[in-house]
Amino acid sequence: MSRVSLVVVGAGLRGQAYAERAVTSGGARIVAVAEPDEGRRERFAERYDVPHAFADWTELAAAGKLADAAIIATPDRHHTGPAVALAGLGYHLLAEKPLAPTEDDAERIAEAVERTGVLFAVCHVLRYTPYTRVLKELLDADRIGEVVSVQHLEPVGWWHQAHSFVRGEWSNSRTSSPMLLAKACHDLDWLLYVMGRPVRRVSSFGRLTHFRPSSRPAEAADRCLDCPLQTTCAYSATRLYFDCLGDPEREFWPLSAVTADHTVEGVREALRTGPYGRCVYDSDNDVVDHQVVSLEFADGATGSFTMTAFTPFELRKTRLFGTQGYLEGDGVTLRIVDFRTGAEETVVTADASLSADHSDGDHELVDRFLAAVGSGDGSRLDSDTASALAGHRVVWAAERARRSGTVVELR
Repeated sequence: MSRVSLVVVGAGLRGQAYAERAVTSGGARIVAVAEPDEGRRERFAERYDVPHAFADWTELAAAGKLADAAIIATPDRHHTGPAVALAGLGYHLLAEKPLAPTEDDAERIAEAVERTGVLFAVCHVLRYTPYTRVLKELLDADRIGEVVSVQHLEPVGWWHQAHSFVRGEWSNSRTSSPMLLAKACHDLDWLLYVMGRPVRRVSSFGRLTHFRPSSRPAEAADRCLDCPLQTTCAYSATRLYFDCLGDPEREFWPLSAVTADHTVEGVREALRTGPYGRCVYDSDNDVVDHQVVSLEFADGATGSFTMTAFTPFELRKTRLFGTQGYLEGDGVTLRIVDFRTGAEETVVTADASLSADHSDGDHELVDRFLAAVGSGDGSRLDSDTASALAGHRVVWAAERARRSGTVVELR
């Protein structure tokens, strides 16, 4: 199988992460990048020795088909144009989540993929972790009988909420996406995948409680650099970003979202002039900082999902309640209790030090996408347009339920 040729649309952190895996695994070579930020575009082209660099995806599309496949990693609201155009040119597509902020745009992408017959996967990477694979195998082997209820927690992390969803790109639903779509579409897609059945009804509650002017201490300054509370505030930008310096992983993320100049002077300038130096109680954010979703599946099984900012930055926690057993997991370790025998078993699915985030899922998805493109075998992928739309529709239903205070029934 020859190496797959790739174009990358959007050279931000996610585009860089997928490109890095594609190249270092030996599975692909990158022949073009489309990125409006000149500095980012030039750094990406130099890093991967890319022969074609475009300022916009429309320029890339106008050049015709340059590669086998495309990675779509633009901001959420800019997925539809490049996805539809590149599918029309015959590119196989790996699209960052969410597929699109609206159902109409998501359906446009799905229709283009189905009409052209290209291979497609949305980056719901939680499906592709070793932990998920083992959990699914246990459920499919009837280890806990019929699953009648599930509880799932996404612990966003206090500083992650402040970084991405208060100061960062996904802070405002009018310019990006609602919190549930921007962050938790991973989780609702994963719940549908694990449960293996569609959702029938949804209700939801949540709000922006803490990160708002009414919570601001009287002594707080508009910028963390000027604030007398910066040494004690849990959400201090100075503490978060200066502490990233010297740590390669934390310099890549979260610091690279703040500035490309990884020096004390560079960070100071970014916090003085950019959005990441603002007080968390005086930003333009409107997305919720906690939300619960109640689910009724088509067979009557029930589920609850909680997303909250007010946690450590950790892996998801899940409990599955079956007629013959109980299973709980933390993203690495699974505990199974068998009601029939009373026996209890613990299964370690991965090295905890390698699973601090979902990078194992990122890598597996990229590897499988490249293998699918190289072989023409779409069965190597665990997601497609239908499954992506199903999870997104639950998210949109939950948002309608939260805003209206009603129970929403899905088609």
